[in-house]
Order: sequence, then structure tokens, then C-alpha cells
Amino acid sequence: DSEGGLYVCMNTFLGFGREHIERHYRKTGQCVYLHLKRHVIEKVPGASGGALPKRRNAKLFLDLETNGDLNNDDFEYEDEAKLVIFPDHYEISLPNIEELPALVTIACDALLSAKSPYRKQDPDSWEEELQASKHAKALVQLDNGVRIPPSGWKCSKCDLRENLWLNLTDGSVLCGKWFFDGSGGNGHAVEHYKETGYPLAVKLGTITPDGADVYSFDEEEPVLDPHIAKHLAHFGIDMLQMQVTENGLTDNDIKPRVSEWEVIQEAGVKLKPMYGPGYTGMKNLGNSCYLNAVMQAIFSIPEFQRAYVGNLPRIFDYSPLDPTQDFNTQMAKLGHGLLSGQYSKPPMKSELIEQVMKEEHKPQHNGISPRMFKAFISKGHTEFSSNRQQDAQEFLLHLINLVERNPVGSENPSDVFRFLVEERTQCCQSRKVRYTERVDYIMQLPVAMEAATNKDELIAYELKRREAEAARRPPPELVRAKIPFSACLQAFSEPSNVEDFWSSALQAKSAGVKTSRFASFPEYLVVQIKKFTFGLDWIPKKLDVSVDMPDILDINYLRARGLQPGEEELPDIAPPIVIPDDPKALDIDESSVMQLAEMGFPLEACRKAVYYTGNLGAEVAFNWIIAHMEEPDFAEPLVVPAFGDVASSGAAGLGAVGLDNQPPEEMVAIIISMGFQRNLAIRALKATNANLERALEWIFSHPELEEENEPSLAGMNTENNANANILAETGSEGPRIKDGSGRYELFGFISHMGTSTMSGHYVCHLKKEGRWVIYNDLRVCASERPPKDLGYIYFYHRIPS
Repeated sequence: DSEGGLYVCMNTFLGFGREHIERHYRKTGQCVYLHLKRHVIEKVPGASGGALPKRRNAKLFLDLETNGDLNNDDFEYEDEAKLVIFPDHYEISLPNIEELPALVTIACDALLSAKSPYRKQDPDSWEEELQASKHAKALVQLDNGVRIPPSGWKCSKCDLRENLWLNLTDGSVLCGKWFFDGSGGNGHAVEHYKETGYPLAVKLGTITPDGADVYSFDEEEPVLDPHIAKHLAHFGIDMLQMQVTENGLTDNDIKPRVSEWEVIQEAGVKLKPMYGPGYTGMKNLGNSCYLNAVMQAIFSIPEFQRAYVGNLPRIFDYSPLDPTQDFNTQMAKLGHGLLSGQYSKPPMKSELIEQVMKEEHKPQHNGISPRMFKAFISKGHTEFSSNRQQDAQEFLLHLINLVERNPVGSENPSDVFRFLVEERTQCCQSRKVRYTERVDYIMQLPVAMEAATNKDELIAYELKRREAEAARRPPPELVRAKIPFSACLQAFSEPSNVEDFWSSALQAKSAGVKTSRFASFPEYLVVQIKKFTFGLDWIPKKLDVSVDMPDILDINYLRARGLQPGEEELPDIAPPIVIPDDPKALDIDESSVMQLAEMGFPLEACRKAVYYTGNLGAEVAFNWIIAHMEEPDFAEPLVVPAFGDVASSGAAGLGAVGLDNQPPEEMVAIIISMGFQRNLAIRALKATNANLERALEWIFSHPELEEENEPSLAGMNTENNANANILAETGSEGPRIKDGSGRYELFGFISHMGTSTMSGHYVCHLKKEGRWVIYNDLRVCASERPPKDLGYIYFYHRIPS
């Protein structure tokens, strides 16, 4: 509450605004609250040229999640604290040692002196002022004739082209340390210091006319070099001609990608700022642009607006005592911040005139900072809870999973993304087929590199790039592969080989092919261009391609047709269970692991998903991942108990029904995550000897059993109460879908800049009120050149028929 201040319960230490404090008192009976209020004082020029204080409407700026900067020289503030006793609202000004017990005084002092946990997480709070190195003044530089070119650098010991450091004594260019996220180098710069004792190095790619990043190996910390210009000139580097590269990366592969950063962010074009409801920016909390881009797209969808912002009063009224730990409250709060327009207001004309007269520009304090939202939604997730860059597609699936588990009212907004995929698997030898269906939320399109329309240009560019690299010259202008969208659709619809296919017709392994079609079309179609892949060394890399994405997309021809006349189904026989003699010899389908890893999931989680789903393919393993993403050991290495430890349960250790006649809980959870009832999942697994693929087929072939087996909510296990409302609304038709026409129109896309999901930056473009708008963290502007061909995730909405 920006006017009424913040009320903190002295028993629970939870904070409330003026509108909610009465309800908290009535619900809990807690009667002692600390009332905090901050009065901001803005300095205005005085008659004598000094600054006079000007009080500003007693606005409270205590951890409001706005982007105000009250630490600059233009503002001062006064804090006011009172103890309030309910229900009479009796106020005691603080400090007041005479009237208050010592214990209350100590509690108030501790609370007033405590720092916000979000400010503690702020990396800026850890920054210290750099000190000049003791080696800078008398640094010895060898006259060995070394000259450093302006680009095309690589480590002289391992040929790495990123995280490179120039030793300021002998001019050696060497790679830095290896980091835990897989980036960095092989530590050759440190090894060189240990061998030679040459203490200072500058990071290539950070050199600008204003300075550079310098590290002292001897002092073991970043330092200042007051003589950096002279030290660089010794090796032929003119600081005035240098410019920093994006993210401080300097490898030759990234240098051409500067154009990608410029095109996607529409650099060099004067963009008009947008203000008002739906045009609110979000502060980047440090590699949180993936979250910002996804949430901007999510809250542009009417179903999400209605579910959270439309139900905001109801959600707040029924929120738990600790609203910071309630998903729906945090979603409603974030949606209100983005859509209300309260945090996206244009500057006053008087302020603009003053800026023009003074020839200065003061940034507007618009936008919101989603600290509390990020802290909650990433809680318990090893990746999203870090400050590292993440995959926007993986975060979108994580968000959908949370929406599914936390229903709000009768409408679940994530229903608009859900669709059914029909998979037709054919035994190549017997020609018999099997049809199954699975739930999905994203259409993933492979990049058909072989269909590039500018192959000659690509070949010529690659030759020039290698020549420039060998001659240590600047690389040529980037040539990006141009891929027809129709080729990506064709690659999606073509049959693919099934690894280790077991044919029930032959009772043996055989060659098999699989094709996928849409059994239903969603209300909103999310299309991912699979730009991220893995090299032979398992290092993730990005395909820098241009895909001509259509504004109008018609995929009705991909509608599934089911069993066709003349086709014969494969017998409904489960493959035999084989227990290996060596418990350490894990049979894991590495191709399925690779497919999941390309989606951005941790490698160990992918291995567990494939193992626990019995190598039934990437799609089934994907459902396992969605059901287990919140577990604390989600990304921990796979640990399988020795078979002797589970001998009493026989084949149950590998997924079959155990002696207690109960199927494995992992498989039950996978089916529940698809929207089916728990007892139906158990019945299906029992009927198919815990074969997950056949259990799903069994459910779809017995729709009449869902009503017979519908349980009461009271009869459900406590561990599934979070899904109780969802399951109760599932009905007799399986997962809720909103089928319709397969004709769509593009309304948004998320783009990525950088070389992998572990680095770079995300930007969102949305079409609103007939024109495109770019959302680049806090900057929200009218788009002049929306780069629709360079997107990563695209959002389409169905065109009414």
C-alpha cells in the first residue's frame, strides 16, 4: 500500500497493506503490529542554488516491487515507525522505551534494523570498489614484438575462443578458469602465471575507452590498473578504438553474432516508448530475462488475465496467512502489476521540458521488479533458483506445471495450451500398427538445415571465415542460413525410426517407424524452433538460422485420422521383463536422453526420466520430467539400488506390479500429471503389468470406466490433494482439451541472443492493438522492425472459423 504503509505482525513477522490488515487480525486474533511508513523527500533547486527538501505525498517505498531508485542524489527519505494495538488502533510512536516492555522494544529494534531478504540476494549489494593493483605502477613489459589484433583471438594452448585473457607482461592470450555451469576455459591463464609469475591480465572483449576488466593473479582479485592505456599500447591496442563485446565474450563465433543482438533488440532505430495498461516493463534481476519474456507473453492471453487479474479480489480474500508462499496470489499480484498501468506512466510535460532545458535525461521509475515472484516460483528448483541464465521453453513448461497443480476457480488457464498427439507406430516387418495418444503443450519443430535456400552463400562465408581465422583478421560479415518454414513442418511430420522397437507381432525386436499427428488442436499453439542442440562433445550450441515464420498458419492437414481401413493393429502383448545380471549395467536409450537434453532439461534428470519410464521414448520420459520437476533431487545423478536389495519384490524393481499388487508410484504420477484420476491410473497399470505405454492406450480404449471409477475428493490420498480440483473436473473424456480448427494467427514471439541456453538474453515481441511492441526487460517500445524470422518460441491464437 503506497499510501497507508506496511503493517508487520509482531508474532508472525508477515507484512500486510492497509486493506488486508483488518482481515488478518480477524482471522488470527493477533493484535500487535508494527506500522512502517517512509516519507520520500525530493530535493528541488533553492534560490541560492542549493537544494531544498520537498515532501512527496508520504509515498511508501518499503520494498515495493517497483523500479524506483531512491539512492541517488535527488532524493532523501524519512522513516516513521509506530506500534499499533488492535482492535482499537491504539498507536505508540517508536522509539518509546518508557511505555513498552523490554522484549517488545528488542523485537521492534531487530525488525527495523533487518535487511530485506531480497536486498540480500541483490548481487549489486556485494559489489565493492576496486582497488589499484600494487603491480600496476612498476609493471615490467617484455619487448618481444607481440602485437594483438582487434579480433579473432584464441587461446595459444587450447584454441578456445571465449573467456580469453591477455597477460600484460608478455602478451600471451590464454583462457580463463572453468566455471561450474560449463562455461569459461581450461585455466591456462592461471597456469601461465604459476610458471612465469607475470601478475596482471586484462580480459579481451572488455576493453573500451573507459577502461577494462583487469585481474591480479598475485592479489587473487579484480583490480584497477591506472596505467592500462599505456600497458595496452605496448601490444598495439588503442583503447579509444576498442568497444566491448556482448556479455564480455570474445570468441570468433560470437563476434559475428553482434548483428543478432542488434536485429532482435532493434538497435539503431529510434523506438517510441509505450505506456499504460499492458505496457509495463519488468526489471532484470540478473539473468532473469527468460522469466520476464515468458510472463509478458503469458499475461497477454485473455484466459490468464481473467483467471488471475479478473479474480484478484477473490484470490486475495482467500489467500493463506503467508501469501508469499501462495502461487495464485503471486500470479495475481504480478498480473495486476503488468496490466493495471499503475507502473507504466509517461513522464509529465514539465519534467520533459526540464530535462531538455538541462540537457539531461533522468530515467523514469516505471516497471516492476518480480523478486518475490521469482523467489517463490523457483523455490526448490536447482536451476531456476540460481542466478544463471535458463531456457525460456523449460521455464514455460515449469510454469504450466505449477498452473496445473494450483487451480483457480473452475477455469484452468493452461487448458488453452494443451493438445493431444496421436502417435502411429508401425512394425516394418509385419506392417502392423499401434495408435497411442499423449498430452503435449508445445509443438517442437526441428531445424531443417539441409533445406537452406542460400547454401552457396553459406559455403563461401565458411571459407572466408576460416581464411580470416588463419590470418588472424577480423571475420567476414555473417551469413545466416535461411530455412523455409515449410521444410521445418515437413521434418516434423516425416516418419522417424524407433530405437530398440519391440514388435508384439513378432515377439522380438524389430525395425519400427513412428509418425506424429494432432489428435486435437489447442486454442493457443506454442511453436518452438529447436535451435539448441548438442555437439559431438555434448557441449550445447545454437543454430543461428533465419526461419520465415508465417503470420497465418494452417496445420489442419496434420489432423490425426486414427486406424485406417486395411490396417491391422499390433497385438496387445507386453514385452518380457529382463533383469540384467550386472546391476550397474544400466540400459538407457541415449537418443531419448539427447532429445530431452536438447529441450534444456538437466542431463542427469533426462537419464533418470528415460530409465524410470523403461526406455519407452522421449515423449513418455518428458511426462515423467514434468511430474518430477519439483523434487529436490530432480537433477541429481541416477542411483539404482542393487537388484539383491529388491529381490523380494521381483520384477517390481523394474516397473512391473509388485507382490503388493501396487504399480510403481513414478508411473502413477506420470499418468496423473496428464490429467487422469489416480485410481484409473492404478487400474490401467495393473491391467497392463505396469507397462506405461500400454496403460495409456488402455485408458483411451476404456472411456466408460472413468465414471465408474470416479473417486470422491475425500477419498484421495493427501499427497494428491493439490491436484484434487483438477482431477474432479477432468470428466469422462480424459485430459481437458479445447479442440477446434487448426488455423492460427501469430501474436507474439520470444527471441534469444547468444550461443547457448546458459548465456545470452531474451526479448519478447507481442502484437497489441494492431501493432507490434517490444518488451526488453524494463524497456517497452513500439516495434519498428519485429524480427519474426529470428524467434525461438512463437505464440499463435486460433482464428475463429
